[in-house]
Amino acid sequence: MPSRPRLYFDGGCRPAGMETAVVLCGVAYIADDLGPGDSMDAEWHALIAAVRLAQAQGVTDPVFLGDSRAVIAQATGAAKARGPALDHLATFRALTATMPLHVRYVRRSRNLAGIALDRRHDGAVRQPFPCVMSS
Repeated sequence: MPSRPRLYFDGGCRPAGMETAVVLCGVAYIADDLGPGDSMDAEWHALIAAVRLAQAQGVTDPVFLGDSRAVIAQATGAAKARGPALDHLATFRALTATMPLHVRYVRRSRNLAGIALDRRHDGAVRQPFPCVMSS
């Protein structure tokens, strides 16, 4: 069985607004100044950005990996979404209605999207990430 492409996602809050990162095959896609919101909003925006990137790149049967247990639980139906998360969940469900859904937790230290955001803010210049495929 061929391996599934992994898309790492992470969201964060900065004084200028929310930011997101998605990493696919070693390339970090970062969006910033996304307006006001909390960390949960930012994580949802990151997951939705990962889904949109997968669709735009023609990725089939992807695995979405993030470090927000709450967003992952809501996206997979293991926890109930409330408040603003309901709108994010509706958008997510609409985007993923016709695709296989694999959303999994990964430790922060292994989340390539979180690492990309950290590197961006610490000003470090490093080599690109290797393309990582799941088995």
